[in-house]
Amino acid sequence: MTELLVKCFVKNKDDVTNPSVRTAYGILASVVGIVCNVLLFAVKLGIGLFIHSISVMADAFNNLSDAASSVISFFGVKLANQPADREHPFGHGRMEYVSALAVAFLILQVGFSCFRSSFSKLLNPEEVTFSALSVGILCLSMGVKLWLSFFNRKLGNRIQSSVMKASAADARGDVLITGATVLSILIGKATGLKTDGFMGLIVSAVVLIAGIKIAKDTLEPLLGAAASREEYEKITRKVQSYPGIVGSHDLIVHNYGPSRTMATIHAEVPNDIELEKAHEIIDKIERDVLREMGIFLVIHMDPVEVNDQKVVERKKAVNELVKKIEPKASIHDFRIVNGEQQINLIFDLVVPRTYGREKENELLLQVIEAVRKLDSRYQCVITLETSYIEEEA
Repeated sequence: MTELLVKCFVKNKDDVTNPSVRTAYGILASVVGIVCNVLLFAVKLGIGLFIHSISVMADAFNNLSDAASSVISFFGVKLANQPADREHPFGHGRMEYVSALAVAFLILQVGFSCFRSSFSKLLNPEEVTFSALSVGILCLSMGVKLWLSFFNRKLGNRIQSSVMKASAADARGDVLITGATVLSILIGKATGLKTDGFMGLIVSAVVLIAGIKIAKDTLEPLLGAAASREEYEKITRKVQSYPGIVGSHDLIVHNYGPSRTMATIHAEVPNDIELEKAHEIIDKIERDVLREMGIFLVIHMDPVEVNDQKVVERKKAVNELVKKIEPKASIHDFRIVNGEQQINLIFDLVVPRTYGREKENELLLQVIEAVRKLDSRYQCVITLETSYIEEEA
């Protein structure tokens, strides 16, 4: 079914890096979500009113909020595909995140409303009428939501859309919610216990958790999340694969929406390479990365010593000392200024983002002391930096 829908409504479906193709996928997912959720809302609301079940009606309005979410996602996807203009030179891609954030707040509002109603029902329980037809329709609803989850997850993985992946997770949560509703009806039929209010509280908790998770996932790229380790490895591996590049550091990635990424990186080149040749290499890398990875990459060129064996050995020795003191730290831009009584070792020291000022100073003193033990003439001139890459746990 998924592939049939994609084939019918998405042209050039395999060109997933194309913004217009991504938009087509987003519109398809939104429309399918609207149709399915409106139908489920109508059916469940009718059942809830008929059997006087607050949990069934809460589940129905949860489906209505999902339909509203799909409407918001529809307009968000359309706006995100608008081209860059004078006021927004990086395009409108972040509108997808803004729309997802609006969806999250809508889900939270439904969750709070459901919680209030369920708590009232818990204090004043009512009899829930059993109906085999109602239970059957609710089970059918679970099947529809399970399919929606697989549908959104498949499309989300295909175009790497965090919004679709969140919708898939939300649909899986709805399966659990409806399952809890069916369970309350069956328990009431078998035992006579009035668990409707209690099950409604479970429904509200799941809805609230889903809303909080979606809000967190969409706020991160809006606030400026660190680049993932996977993205870091992908970009640095590409940059360092070119002849004449001996290393890289200081990668910073800016996200302006799905498939709209800008990045900067420092590429290390031998200090004896011709300037025009180095510039030619850098230009080629930037063009290739834009064409192959869709990333607008700006490269700063750092000349490094590769022929002076003493400099290479001292850099290696200092790096090993730093790693012994703090495995998550690293050094770069290593230079030496020789003198008769004093030798200056100049380098940047990258420390974990979790470090506070006191811990940074402590690490700094430890590194200086350890380096002085190698040679009493060594004087460290250190610039402290933090990484903009996702740190390993």
